[in-house]
Amino acid sequence: MSFSPEPTFVHGQPPSAASGTAVLYCNLGTPDAPTAAALRPYLAQFLSDHRVIEIPKALWWFILHGIILRVRPKKSAAKYASIWTADGSPLKVWTAKQATLLRGYLGERGHHVEVRYAMRYGQPSVAAQLNSLKAEGVTRILVLPAYPQYSGTSTASVFDAVYSWAAKTRRIPEFRFVNHYHDHPGYIAALAARVRAHWATHGRAEKLVMSFHGVPERTLHLGDPYHCECHKTARLLAEELGLAKELYRVTFQSRFGKAKWLEPYTEPTLVALARAGVKSVDVMCPGFTGDCLETLEEIAQEAKEAFVHAGGKTFNYIACLNDSPEWLKALSDIAQQHLSGWPTQGVPDVQAQSPGALCLNSRAEPYHGLSLRPSSQRQSGL
Repeated sequence: MSFSPEPTFVHGQPPSAASGTAVLYCNLGTPDAPTAAALRPYLAQFLSDHRVIEIPKALWWFILHGIILRVRPKKSAAKYASIWTADGSPLKVWTAKQATLLRGYLGERGHHVEVRYAMRYGQPSVAAQLNSLKAEGVTRILVLPAYPQYSGTSTASVFDAVYSWAAKTRRIPEFRFVNHYHDHPGYIAALAARVRAHWATHGRAEKLVMSFHGVPERTLHLGDPYHCECHKTARLLAEELGLAKELYRVTFQSRFGKAKWLEPYTEPTLVALARAGVKSVDVMCPGFTGDCLETLEEIAQEAKEAFVHAGGKTFNYIACLNDSPEWLKALSDIAQQHLSGWPTQGVPDVQAQSPGALCLNSRAEPYHGLSLRPSSQRQSGL
């Protein structure tokens, strides 16, 4: 295997003034446009990921290219078109904004850290952003997925993209990975603040439905903690809001294919509630940190229509965390906790990230960075 070319440098060159530490904030991805032509390569990349589809590769190739990619792009394009904004895909808009604000929040705390966002599928890719950071002299990278709950289908796939890039790189930066933050106090508080703000403006419905993205049920039996982490998030949020068990539901959405996925499914649950006489529901998607197709179209449009058609009267969708101050503070806390021990405060650590500084240079003075203590400790147990 040949390795990617390293950035050029001259031995003994003076260190760069840029920070040597970065946060790579990773989300799922989005097509470049709400068109069938743009959806086809996006879906091909997404649905070719063995983390997402655990079917023998040869068999799945014929299903994907012979059936799905001939039909699904046009249908998906229509859905994307219904939520597309003047600035583009909502998921990309919110992810980019969160990354920019995270850099500002960390900067206000004295951290000299670069923050970039990347998409697991689509652009900007994980590899492209890692190449860019490496070319700028970054030698320490915190990989922070936008997924609060760990899943092999999402979180691990982001890590795979980093590993694949590293396998082709001669000089690999120092990496840290955030697996999950489903029970982080700041994340739970941000969700609760979102709900309370909605209740203060629109009143409180009879039921609160917490809809998480679904995954095949077999992943639970094979050891994936996603199901348990979703339920823990829901339980902690309900406790923060003072909700009794009968006042909320935990459901799973976005089922794909005919296999059994985590239950109960979101839309059938809403239909059942309406038929049982429940007239009003508040629906939120705690596992999505920014609004996207799955929240704005699948929930706010399709699920709402199903609930009303079944006899429900009032369906209120509670927006995702997006750019709420409570969420940005929590995200900063999470990043700061995992940056602990790296020299990100005080004078930027310019020596460690300059290849030329590795050579003997009598003019270079050692830098002793400041360490941060974790801002919070994750709770244990479900």
